[in-house]
Amino acid sequence: MLRMDQVHVIRHKVLVEGLSIRKTAKDLGVSRNTVRRYLKRSEPARDEPRRRVKPVTDEAGPKIEQILKDWDARTTRKQRVTGTRLHRELRKQDVDVGLTTVRAYLREKRRQEAEVFVPLVYRPGEVAQVDFFEVAVEIAGQRIKAWMFLIYCMYSGRTFTWLYERCDQVSFFDGHVRAFAHLGGIPWRLVYDNLTSAVKKVVRGERDLNGRFRALVSHYLFEPSFARPGEGHDKGGVESRGKGVRLSHLVPIPRGSSLDAISSELQADLDQESHWKRDIAGRTVAERFDQEALRMRPLPARHFEASRVVCVRVSSSSKVQIESAEYSAPSTWAGQDATAYVGVDSIRLSRHDEEVVFERARKGGKQIRYRHYLPELARKPQAVRQVAVELIRELGEPYDQLWRLLVDTHGEKQAARTLSHILGAIVDHGEKEVAAALEQSLASDRVDLLALGRHLQASTQILHVPIPAALAGYEIETTSLDDFDHLLMEPVQ
Repeated sequence: MLRMDQVHVIRHKVLVEGLSIRKTAKDLGVSRNTVRRYLKRSEPARDEPRRRVKPVTDEAGPKIEQILKDWDARTTRKQRVTGTRLHRELRKQDVDVGLTTVRAYLREKRRQEAEVFVPLVYRPGEVAQVDFFEVAVEIAGQRIKAWMFLIYCMYSGRTFTWLYERCDQVSFFDGHVRAFAHLGGIPWRLVYDNLTSAVKKVVRGERDLNGRFRALVSHYLFEPSFARPGEGHDKGGVESRGKGVRLSHLVPIPRGSSLDAISSELQADLDQESHWKRDIAGRTVAERFDQEALRMRPLPARHFEASRVVCVRVSSSSKVQIESAEYSAPSTWAGQDATAYVGVDSIRLSRHDEEVVFERARKGGKQIRYRHYLPELARKPQAVRQVAVELIRELGEPYDQLWRLLVDTHGEKQAARTLSHILGAIVDHGEKEVAAALEQSLASDRVDLLALGRHLQASTQILHVPIPAALAGYEIETTSLDDFDHLLMEPVQ
């Protein structure tokens, strides 16, 4: 196709200067047909190509289609049919066709079958897209894989991200709770992949939603929408934004003391970016979001409980198993049912009015607190000897000093027996009271258990509540110092 200035020269030479078509074509180095074409039109234009006869392609086409049909169930997106492989198969079938022809056929077939994308319009507060992205971070000098939860507001471009150790349902819900609180409102519609945290299965295009996800939707009252299976471009906005955040804000690989610290810094960078990043009309992300925030749904009075609720049975060894990890429970819970609240970073066990909280362990990990076994350890000196290091680490001072003193003086066997008696006092009187008595006894590097008994007896008397008049006639036996004889031994010099 000629340029506009060439067309002008052709028309000027023939129509103004009066030169012949032959002479003009010779002078300009073009064909006479080209000169005739631009005498009829004044602007460059490409003629529609006439369909050429393609006997080889017409012969090979049906056989190519048959091979593609036969192989359709035996291919994947990564093990797909290529022009080279198809050409080799055709040669096996004695089809005389060139590799270039086969590739051209496949290229035209894919062009005809390619999806045409419809340009969409997004209105303020109407739609946000959600997804997880795998990223790398460094925590305490160790590089780990993390998951970046991202919500992208399609009208304004406002972005919320948070990093999680796991790509599970609890992290998925926690991301929503944090995002809505940060944005100060809720988009009317959220678009997702068909992730298992939200969708149990897809049947004939209809989604059977997960029960907990239904609770999240009901709490915040937004409309969930889902991309077609295998069609990630249905939510191309968040896909593109996730890639952009990784390249613009996570390079080089960020370092921090924890995922929460890195997440806070990342979100602060994104919020700062929203004040200078502009669209083609010159408006910043923050300016567009100010308009969008007015159209969002208001936040409910309370946040959604992102923790996953699990009913557990406490074993005879007073442990529960959650996600292939073990956690101890108070020994009085053994053989009973309890409720576990599985959060992003913590596990909370609850039974009646009692609660214990653990840091969430990895699969196969253990979180055992020997404080939960004090009544049993008070009766089992040999068990005390086996777990003394872990138990003393939990109890801290002054029990650490006491244990060292007992081991140095009497050896581990006798030290464990003495410590088991003191653990019994903790069960009866409380850890704080016994610790205070020990500190007083150890002030002179002595283990004076007689003084310990007197101190505990005094503490008990101080804590007595006045007897009501209606009960004054009843005689109640009180504890004497003699009751602590089984705890006492000769003072350690």
